[in-house]
Amino acid sequence: MTVHIKRMIVDSLKPRETAILDLSKALCEVKGVEEVDITVTEVDVKTETIKVILRGSDINYDELTRVMSEHGAIIRSVDEINVGRAKAVAPK
Repeated sequence: MTVHIKRMIVDSLKPRETAILDLSKALCEVKGVEEVDITVTEVDVKTETIKVILRGSDINYDELTRVMSEHGAIIRSVDEINVGRAKAVAPK
């Protein structure tokens, strides 16, 4: 039986010049991601703290971290996660 990540809330830090629109589109292309919500929670001179909510059927965490890194963002913490077991398909 396989366990899939279905929802995550991530606390992240990104450069101010990285637009949340571009980051959200890139994250939505990560394998298993179906929806992305990003909220800016704090603004500094060079950085922004963001809360990223990801929903999907089987979010690929390794690909997620790679895409965020490519956009200059780092994951500070995973604040919430929802996982579920994949339902076995009965042979016909």
